Amino acid sequence: MKKVVIRIEGMTCFGCSSGLERYLNKQEGIKKAEVSLVLNNASIEYDDNILDISKINNFVKEAGFKSLGVDTYELEKKNLKYEKINLIITIIIGLIVIYLSMGHMLKLHNIPHINVKSNAKLYGMVLAILTTIVISLSIKTIISGIKKLIHKMPNMDSLISIGVITSYLYSMYSFIMLFVKDTSYIHKVYFESAAMVLVFNKIGRYIDNRNKMKTRDAITKLMTITPGKATILKNGKEIMVSIDRISKGDIVICRPGEKIAVDGKIIDGITHINDSFITGESMPKMVQKGDKVLAGSINADGYIEYVAEKIGRESAVSEIVKTTIQAVNSKAPIAKYADKICYFFVPSIIVIAVISTIVWLIIGSSIYFALNIFISVLVVACPCALGLATPMAIAYASYSGIKKGILIKNSKVLESVNKIDTVVFDKTGTLTEGKLSISKINRYSDMTENGILELMGSIERKSEHPIAKAIIDKCNLLGIKLINIRDVNILPGLGIKAIYKNQEVLIGSKKLMEDNSIKVNDLDDEAMYLEGNTVIYMSIDNKLISAIGLKDNINSKAKEIIEKLYSKNIEVIMLTGDNENIANIIANKLNIQKVIPNVMPSEKTSVIKELMETKKVMMVGDGINDAPSLVSADIGVSIEGATDVAKDSSDIVLMKKDLTKIDAVLKLSKKTLKVIKQNLFWAFIYNIIMIPIACGVFSKMGILLNPMYSSIAMTLSSIFVVVNSLRLRYIR
Repeated sequence: MKKVVIRIEGMTCFGCSSGLERYLNKQEGIKKAEVSLVLNNASIEYDDNILDISKINNFVKEAGFKSLGVDTYELEKKNLKYEKINLIITIIIGLIVIYLSMGHMLKLHNIPHINVKSNAKLYGMVLAILTTIVISLSIKTIISGIKKLIHKMPNMDSLISIGVITSYLYSMYSFIMLFVKDTSYIHKVYFESAAMVLVFNKIGRYIDNRNKMKTRDAITKLMTITPGKATILKNGKEIMVSIDRISKGDIVICRPGEKIAVDGKIIDGITHINDSFITGESMPKMVQKGDKVLAGSINADGYIEYVAEKIGRESAVSEIVKTTIQAVNSKAPIAKYADKICYFFVPSIIVIAVISTIVWLIIGSSIYFALNIFISVLVVACPCALGLATPMAIAYASYSGIKKGILIKNSKVLESVNKIDTVVFDKTGTLTEGKLSISKINRYSDMTENGILELMGSIERKSEHPIAKAIIDKCNLLGIKLINIRDVNILPGLGIKAIYKNQEVLIGSKKLMEDNSIKVNDLDDEAMYLEGNTVIYMSIDNKLISAIGLKDNINSKAKEIIEKLYSKNIEVIMLTGDNENIANIIANKLNIQKVIPNVMPSEKTSVIKELMETKKVMMVGDGINDAPSLVSADIGVSIEGATDVAKDSSDIVLMKKDLTKIDAVLKLSKKTLKVIKQNLFWAFIYNIIMIPIACGVFSKMGILLNPMYSSIAMTLSSIFVVVNSLRLRYIR
């Protein structure tokens, strides 16, 4: 299976995107297709043994649209400039048409020789020519609408096309009769309706496209945040190269004021880095040898050299862009209601328009009046507002999240978060900093402390666990050189086993010792437990050698977020592999009321699933052993410093180790749902009110729409949804 995101031309309303999505999902070889009206693209997962890009492009063409390929963002921006020129010309001609056709009603100055009274034939000819020009400038809309009807996927363009063509043909008939019979037919010519419907439609479409382009600009701006060139070291010489010439393993130089070119690890130097574009934190942070740097970060004040580790599409920036686009493309559950309604919306409007016209003709109204009703109903209906209600809100909410250092990987998350009633925190690396340090060493043999650390460090260097890092850091601090021990096995949740000099060495928890019938010194070690230490043991050939106490600082933001969660009536649970004593010490400091200790990594998922039987659970973690539980939870949240597996398994990634961002996620979810509901309410109410008015239900009360006013109303309806969604971009 492969995935591809292709740009689509010709999508103008939600009927387009939902129709294309249904069509693509019916095709053999396509496993899943999601079409985004906001981004004008289609995310397609397909079987590459059956399909290729050219065949997918043909499917798009068969559906009445045009594929612009995988990467044509710049082409789309050029198209928008062309649309602007086209729009200006259309507006100018439209204003002339309005002046000629309605100027006398407003008592404006008559243009000599082009007057309905003095020269009806020339007047009609000018209107016919100008209207034909307007239609030719909007021919894509007309053709698109007809194609959608042919493919049985009618959309907004279809409604406009039917209305405009009907109005234009009737006016052309009256115009011809003007020459064949008499000039009284000039009063049955209303080219202005056909022309102005297209003018206002084009204005609304341009505003809509420009706003969608702004949304995409905000997302794709991340793609251009990296520098175009960088300096690398080759054979001791500095060489300036373009960013695409950098390979993994290259040594890259970055001086003060320059941007980091690719993701990497510092091998020399110290500086302050501003990576606010990812973390949302404006204050630069100090980095030095061994620290990671991200492409696009700004080097504030120092000289550094770093090894390129992730380049191109592997970089954190590219992953954020890809994830955000996926979030915008994906559909929240609430959008399914709009999907179902939009599927029947356009055909229903066509039926309503036809029935209304027939009814007015039956009760004795003129063809002119009935035709006016027919076109007004088609034009005033607005599936666009209904279709844009959810995706526009999701797009702006996703962008707002990025600015705050919150990466939302799926739009469903924004709806699901609002239902969370329980948050489960992993302890180490989440509620605590995950940076353990050795506080005490108890010896039970003649082996020196340095000897103990040398052996433990040499074995633990094979592990990525925070305990291993603390031991190795202590060895580095004391200048202890580590030896190479090859026969090492990780025992998940228990510790580590190695063979050294034909002796079995065990390093790990009290349970590991007990499982191997090794007696520990409870009295001596209890003091370390009471002080909040994590205690690990080392044995050689089933003889206890040492017990080491390690302390971990509590995350500075942990207490604040826990208080906020409790204030929202959300239950907080701490999940840890530590024993009950250690767990309760941390829980008491953070005022956590419920603790689940002694949980093996393999048991975490079971605990989460059990909780989910009665609760809506958010799991927050950072380690490899958290990945299964992050996937299992209703919402999985990983934090800065999390392993790649944890990040891949989570629904939300906090780009900074600030747990209060969880509260920001809850607020963003609440406000996003509020905006979506407002948008949907407006879209429904607008159509419920305006369609009966256009049908002439209230004509006896003097309330009636003509096609021009219907077009204005339809345009304003879509603009309301876009502007209302835009508020999410600026929420605090």
